[in-house]
Amino acid sequence: MNIVIVGAGDIGFHLCERLSFEKNDITLIDTDPQKVEHAKEHLDANIIEGSGASINILQTANVENAEIFAALTNNDEVNIIACQIAKKMGVPTTILRVRNPEYLSENNIFNKNDLGADFIIQPEQHTANAIVQLIRQANATDIIEIEEGKVTLIGVRLDKNCSVLNTPLVEIGNKFGNPPLRILAIKRKLFTIIPKGNDKLLNGDQIYLICDKEYLPEALKHLGKENTHIENIMIIGGGLVTQFIAQELEREISIKIIESNEKKANLLAEKLKNALVINGDGSDIDLLMFEGLTDMDEFIAASSDDEKNLITSLIARHLQIPRTITVVRKMEYVSLTHAIGLDAVVNKQMITVNVIKQIIRRRKLALFAEIPSIDAEIMEFIAHPNSKITKYPLYKIDFPNDAIVGAVIKPDNSLIIPRGNTQIEPDDKVIVFTLPKSLNAVEKLF
Repeated sequence: MNIVIVGAGDIGFHLCERLSFEKNDITLIDTDPQKVEHAKEHLDANIIEGSGASINILQTANVENAEIFAALTNNDEVNIIACQIAKKMGVPTTILRVRNPEYLSENNIFNKNDLGADFIIQPEQHTANAIVQLIRQANATDIIEIEEGKVTLIGVRLDKNCSVLNTPLVEIGNKFGNPPLRILAIKRKLFTIIPKGNDKLLNGDQIYLICDKEYLPEALKHLGKENTHIENIMIIGGGLVTQFIAQELEREISIKIIESNEKKANLLAEKLKNALVINGDGSDIDLLMFEGLTDMDEFIAASSDDEKNLITSLIARHLQIPRTITVVRKMEYVSLTHAIGLDAVVNKQMITVNVIKQIIRRRKLALFAEIPSIDAEIMEFIAHPNSKITKYPLYKIDFPNDAIVGAVIKPDNSLIIPRGNTQIEPDDKVIVFTLPKSLNAVEKLF
């Protein structure tokens, strides 16, 4: 697929990296010479230095032959002009990144067509939505809802309260009557395990399971993770992500926000009706204690400083706050946060790349998402009459070792957790969990 990306920042760079890995033809455009040089050194793509809002630059990039055009710079206006030009040059699918909420408000006088966009994404809103989901499912470290919430993929870190530790998975299934769930992966220290029937769960494991939403409370109970009611939250950082979280939750949860920039704190206080905004340094332990950190049910580190977020989350964990959510921007910090024992970790770049890849791959897949903490992907394929996957029961299919079928959703919307003798049929939606190295092999089966 021929794809042009404008903006070699964190989101554009990571998207280019992932799409190049999948053998797409990528052109990446940026005005910053340092970013351009870095991209040339690390990416398998055509890198062009220049403005994505320049007709000449876009002609140099052969935009008229692109199937997908994504404008992902930090400048809304540059992104809008770039998308307008690309659409005029005949690109069938344009993706516009915006930051300013006004472009997405109901009162905006411009619609998507006026902006040259087929799809509009706002990374801060997508990140806030992910955090809100985690707050509402207080024992999860990751949540992905599938089929409009009918099926949930959830990440959980096990501790001594788990009732099924040191028990082979096959025995767990038999003990509870083969319930509608499947454990897809186990992250054990630095290793990711695609589990088999004889594998056991250990204290400290990070597990990822797929489950019928109706059974989820029961599953969490057996894992020692009954959902807790959240009443008090403290958030460090008063940016857009925090604003969106507070606007969604301030009527149901008591929220304290600490923001070091006085102007930003005042503007945020004006936008929020019930949340309390405090102008202060979120890394000041005395301030956090004075404002009741130890009384919080949840602590969210969402400042623009990754290091501050990591340190304050570690402090909150040390003070035994029930759960922390840490926002990090640097991809290399994602695996580190799990290694040092933090709870839920949210990466804006990865969330945004997931959204964009879902748009790009929508013609083949009903769902696509990437799980950064284990470098894995979950996809929902639709089986076709000629698909290899439909020819035999699963136990006769040469399925890759680093992939697993998590669930099957039949045309009547019924859910099946597959076994070895399950036969995939045409029009079934098949949810597959795979490590990147097995992705191509899985796709060939469908």
